[in-house]
Amino acid sequence: MPALVLLGAQWGDEGKGKATDLLGGSVDYVVRYQGGNNAGHTVVVGDQKYALHLLPSGILSPGCTPVIGNGVVVDPSVLLSELSGLNDRGVDTSKLLISGNAHIITPYNVTVDKVTERFLGKRKIGTTGRGIGPTYADKINRVGIRVQDLYDESILMQKVEAALDVKNQMLTKLYNRRAIAVGQVVEELLGYADKLAPYVADTVLVLNEALEQDKVVLFEGGQGTLLDIDHGTYPFVTSSNPTAGGACTGAGVGPTKISRVIGILKAYTTRVGAGPFPTELFDEDGEALRRIGGERGVTTGRDRRCGWFDAVIARYATRVNGLTDFFLTKLDVLTGWEQIPVCVAYEIDGRRVEELPYSQTDFHHAKPVYEMLPGWSEDITGAKSFSDLPKNAQGYVKALEEMSGAPISAIGVGPGRDETIQINSFL
Repeated sequence: MPALVLLGAQWGDEGKGKATDLLGGSVDYVVRYQGGNNAGHTVVVGDQKYALHLLPSGILSPGCTPVIGNGVVVDPSVLLSELSGLNDRGVDTSKLLISGNAHIITPYNVTVDKVTERFLGKRKIGTTGRGIGPTYADKINRVGIRVQDLYDESILMQKVEAALDVKNQMLTKLYNRRAIAVGQVVEELLGYADKLAPYVADTVLVLNEALEQDKVVLFEGGQGTLLDIDHGTYPFVTSSNPTAGGACTGAGVGPTKISRVIGILKAYTTRVGAGPFPTELFDEDGEALRRIGGERGVTTGRDRRCGWFDAVIARYATRVNGLTDFFLTKLDVLTGWEQIPVCVAYEIDGRRVEELPYSQTDFHHAKPVYEMLPGWSEDITGAKSFSDLPKNAQGYVKALEEMSGAPISAIGVGPGRDETIQINSFL
């Protein structure tokens, strides 16, 4: 049962799309198990660049079946637009499967997300405003709309009415907004039913049968470990579980079926949105990382906050996910620095701390303790093996591996599909 989980080991945007695409030709299914169109993946195939927001990256690999699991929240308009864009570029999307138990992002979820964030002002979380959080809240509050509800108009009407009973009170009385008409929402959602119908399936059954038949299944998380609702830098987190445990609940497979857990690490660190970030840079180095690394959010379009590599959060990601391997991306971006700082610990109120503090207050006060590693000036984008890397680049990778607690099995040395050094096979 070769089931693999691939997830972000930092705050997201680590290059999961490149890693998934690398494995896509060798796996039978690629499954998104959480999040929504607040996650973005950029995949470069030849001279073509694809920006995916909701679809699993495996949709670009011929022969692979892409799956949107029950733990994902789906905006039908975004999904259909993304499918249309890929079809126009000659990509076959007919194999896509969508769980009937996945929850729908409704128009009122988007409205609530935007007005709530605006109302919070300086206390805002930094959401994407796409309705993801309110949709997960509806799910937990048992007033959510699922994909399968699109095929029973009576149930759909009842559920929308129940959800809007409360939300319209909030919108009109608290936020001074217009009430949302039930019929208008129902009509819009029913308009997606026929278009989505060819893709809707019992994905839990499909995936478990595939594993019983020794098919290779790759579970792909959106966002990153430090954005996990339980294990991230709460409250500056997403509304779901991108950590490894989320693959089991978000796709409906048992933990005993997972054989490897691969964490994606950027050779430095980035973050989008608000929240603590100990190694964040506000100087020329930070701007250089942003410029050279092309650090702009695929989904949000916002500039990413940039900082040096943080070994403390890498060790934390290894622990909470049970990581068996790392995929280190964007090593090429660091070419040209004479010395490269790496955060090996934090200083908190005069104390040296080598593990992630559980206290939100402590983490907000954490200052990085750096170790300087020698840099390199040689172009590494053409490297095909670890031995092709300059000695100092090799030393940097080995140091990060030792600090992080799991072997680095692949290294990204450029944005292209073939610009990857494979050290250990993931399969």
